[in-house]
Amino acid sequence: MRKRVCVALTVLGFLILAAVGRAPAAAAASITEVTGFGTNPGNLRMFRYLPPGIGSGRPLVVALHGCTQSAQAYDDEPGWVELAQRWGFALLLPQQQSANNSSSCFNWFQTSDTARGAGEPLSIKQMVDRMVADQSSDTSRIFVTGLSAGGAMTAVMLATYPELFAGGAVVAGLPYRCASTLVEAFSCQSPGVNLTPSQWGAKVRAASAYSGLRPKVSIWHGASDSTVAYSNLNELMEQWTDVAGADQTVDLSDTVNGYPHNVYRTPDGRDAVETYSITGMSHGQPVYPGTGSQNCGTAAPYILSIGICAAGEIGRFWGLDNAGTPPPPSTTFAGVESEDGYVKAAADGSGATVGTSADLAIGRGVDGKENRALLSFDTGAIPDGASITRAWLTVRYAGGSGNPWADPTGNRLVVDVKTGCFDECATDAGDWSSASTAAASAAIAAFSMGSVSSTDFSPTGVAAINRSGRTQLRVRFERNPGSTAYRFLRSGPEITLSVTYAAAR
Repeated sequence: MRKRVCVALTVLGFLILAAVGRAPAAAAASITEVTGFGTNPGNLRMFRYLPPGIGSGRPLVVALHGCTQSAQAYDDEPGWVELAQRWGFALLLPQQQSANNSSSCFNWFQTSDTARGAGEPLSIKQMVDRMVADQSSDTSRIFVTGLSAGGAMTAVMLATYPELFAGGAVVAGLPYRCASTLVEAFSCQSPGVNLTPSQWGAKVRAASAYSGLRPKVSIWHGASDSTVAYSNLNELMEQWTDVAGADQTVDLSDTVNGYPHNVYRTPDGRDAVETYSITGMSHGQPVYPGTGSQNCGTAAPYILSIGICAAGEIGRFWGLDNAGTPPPPSTTFAGVESEDGYVKAAADGSGATVGTSADLAIGRGVDGKENRALLSFDTGAIPDGASITRAWLTVRYAGGSGNPWADPTGNRLVVDVKTGCFDECATDAGDWSSASTAAASAAIAAFSMGSVSSTDFSPTGVAAINRSGRTQLRVRFERNPGSTAYRFLRSGPEITLSVTYAAAR
């Protein structure tokens, strides 16, 4: 049972992001509760909305309510249900419980609820995993947003699980780890905490071992907000530009519906952060009721009708306005467990033998041997004449030790592709060094828990996928780790090869 946060919550109702209004009496009938989504260490509830007729492979938006609100107070009001219908994405609505926080705030200021692998972040992550399992959601288009305390928890999710999200949006919120105690939370909220971009960025980098591209972040704040100081917009911008490798110089400045809008880009030209300063607006999320393409939302307490719909502009920043276009046909193949395995050998490949552990080893084991995993897929179901356009591998963590990506520095975990089978379809010693059709076709970033997907296969890797039978993959470190450092992978159905294709005309 989680500890109930009750200290000073009589003032939290207004001081720690609890100024968001209570849910309307009429509950939205369109969302449904889901139970049994994981261990749920944060003791949260899970609700979701699925637009009629939505298929698999669609984007997913996670929307986090503010204090005193509920999932039902943050679905129709800011416009997320309407946009899910318009653009064709699934909507996940985590809900806090009063047993955890008497004002129903997400506990963004508690260390136990701002760390990866624990508390409320892990509960939300487990909800996302459930949505992906149930809907086959497009794992490259998962986004998270929230208002007030939900905005602060959005920053927590982006910091602790960056590999999970393509983008985020913080509305009237605060930077990650701005506070780690209730007392610090008061100062963080107002007058605000002023740190350098690198100090803010260091807090995010310390939250996970992730080293890939960071989610793009949209930041919204009312310039007249007396509940969460407007200065937090700038602190958030500094945190997420620094994490993305961008500077704090505006690359694009304009107005949208009359409100100042700035964009900050990385050196290679990618949009990293955008900010919206909503002049004259107090604490809340802006909406623009109506029926036009720029309209969405319904005015409610702290859902403010001021002529711009934050949810709609955020969705466009993420690229969801194109989500209604049907995705290309795709197929996901589970591993053939009876043929999966791993081979261990000396660094020069001599003395190769088949490993005997139930899970699949990669990297250098305690016996000094170098391990390579062999994965087998029956890809014969791809339609004749179809043109494969994209492929990627998803693996699941089963255990490990050390950091094989760091020794030697910059080591890569790569994926070799073989049309057919490397040596024999069942794993044997010859698979350690057998020639591939496309060597190092993709790479997998460092991971120490959960599931992770590779980069897209190279063109030669895509071309190597066999349309009439087996395709095998060999997962290996590009350079042999210099000391004991390894990962174990699950096998069979917990490893998947995903393929998209253009059907023959």
